[in-house]
Amino acid sequence: MTRAEEIKEYCVRLNLCYIQQKLNSMIIKAQEEKPTYMDFLANSLRMEAELRESHTRELRVKMSRIPPKHDLDEYDYNFVSGLSERQIKELRQLAWMEQAFNLILMGPSGTGKTYIAAGLIYEAIKVGKKAYMFTMEEVITCLRTKDISAAALQTYRKILNANLLAIDDIMLFPVKKEDSAAFFNLINTLHEKVSIIITTNKSPTEWAETLDDEVLASALLDRLLYKCEVVKLSGNSYRMENRKTIFKQEKETGQVSSKTT
Repeated sequence: MTRAEEIKEYCVRLNLCYIQQKLNSMIIKAQEEKPTYMDFLANSLRMEAELRESHTRELRVKMSRIPPKHDLDEYDYNFVSGLSERQIKELRQLAWMEQAFNLILMGPSGTGKTYIAAGLIYEAIKVGKKAYMFTMEEVITCLRTKDISAAALQTYRKILNANLLAIDDIMLFPVKKEDSAAFFNLINTLHEKVSIIITTNKSPTEWAETLDDEVLASALLDRLLYKCEVVKLSGNSYRMENRKTIFKQEKETGQVSSKTT
């Protein structure tokens, strides 16, 4: 057994998979650059740690269920009003999570509620937090089926163990009474333990109508609003303003070319 093979075997036993994979190139680079023993060891361990963290982050982003567009560096402050650049920066620092503060993003469709929520989930993942995003419908389905579905039970456990949970499009559709009670019990369980981001196009005063239970809606709001920032977003729909079309726009007359069949 060569020295390289012996090192790779120890890497397998110690679960140093990235050093094992890149050992040959690392040795060639070291022969060329001639680092000190300390530098070579430090560089090797740094690479292992950074690649592990990157892989873990990628897995958490995938598991978080956030949409592809979620980078708050690209947020358009000129398009939607309701949050300033300073406020977005403060939210991205995530200090509010340490006190289990909640955030309600309220406004018409297309004003960036989901984008902001997903961006904050991504920020939490980058610093090693467990963060997930679900629609209200997905949460209700999970609660309804967790006792009969292994996948739903796994999702439910993720929610309970999260540091940050975003619930998208809350109260968009009417909720059955039994589902309303289950949802309230979930929020009550997470209360002051998990930070929750809510996106909604309805004001909290309208939730009672969606839940068809004024008492339950009041109790739900009592827990969500206890430590909470309510942000009202306004503006035109970003999606409608940037609507995609199938046909190319004509440069001059806008009419269909005569070369048609």
